[in-house]
Amino acid sequence: MDVAAWLRGLGLQQYEQAFRDNAIDAEVLPELTDADLEKLGMLLGHRKRFRKAVVGLGPSSRHPDASTDDIVAQSRTRELSAERRQLTVMFVDLVGSTALATRLDPEDLREIIGAYHRCVADTVAHFGGFVAKHMGDGVLVYFGYPQAHENAAEQAVRAGLALVDAVRRLPEPEPLRVRVGIGTGQVVVGDLITAGEVHERGVVGETPNLAARLQALAEPDAVVIGPQTRQLVGDLFEYRDLGAVEVKGFPEPIHPYQVVRESAVESRFEALHGTTPTPLVGREERREAAFGRQRQQLGQQRPVLRRGRGKQGRKLVHLPLRRVVALQPGGTF
Repeated sequence: MDVAAWLRGLGLQQYEQAFRDNAIDAEVLPELTDADLEKLGMLLGHRKRFRKAVVGLGPSSRHPDASTDDIVAQSRTRELSAERRQLTVMFVDLVGSTALATRLDPEDLREIIGAYHRCVADTVAHFGGFVAKHMGDGVLVYFGYPQAHENAAEQAVRAGLALVDAVRRLPEPEPLRVRVGIGTGQVVVGDLITAGEVHERGVVGETPNLAARLQALAEPDAVVIGPQTRQLVGDLFEYRDLGAVEVKGFPEPIHPYQVVRESAVESRFEALHGTTPTPLVGREERREAAFGRQRQQLGQQRPVLRRGRGKQGRKLVHLPLRRVVALQPGGTF
């Protein structure tokens, strides 16, 4: 691989001579550390661009027969890649930060904000959250990115409740409180800016704006979620209905809910799908077989075992049977 051509493809041609003078070839490239690059006179932004491009160099790229143009093209394709996906976005804001700034010395305020940011990062990470951006005392967090999770909305709500408690317990001279807004929707996630040394990865869509608006509706130490998030988390939590609310930037009123606490529901399945889930199609034979076996066992204490591969709808088949058995003396399911 021609290292000089590769550097030119990245817009780093000013470092060709330094690489040549230090005998840096394709085999050495992946072993260069940030300290090595700094000794070569490479600026911070250029070092970050260099490290990102080096990560994409596979073993075959270090041999002379590798195509430099292909490598540069692959690097640019990765930078410009974007994908459409469902994302749950949390916006966290520190209550009363302006008043804190007027009362505290800037260095003291910096320490408080730093402790608050670390608390947010540690708490949401425990629930699979990804801190996307700090905006002063505001924090934008993604759930379901970079790795998608089926329960991303649920984890976001749990993280919000945990965050309210964690920030409140921070050992600071003044008690800290937060507002949390959570929204779910379709977004396009990818690189927003890739010009020169500026590189920012973010999402495009109304969901981040919705999360910020929901946060503004929340009271201190409260978590407010949008209707899509509410639909996804079902009855796993207890809520306070805030009714239809006009929100700036949205043409139609939205219907937010304040999350009060986790519910005491016994069945997670029923909490997510309701007590009358969507009827199954093509499972009548299995359901009748289950009821038939139950009728045979009336008055007899005999176990019945049902086995099958995952994702066959066993819970939906057995939900009505569970209720019937529970009404019988000594019946357990």
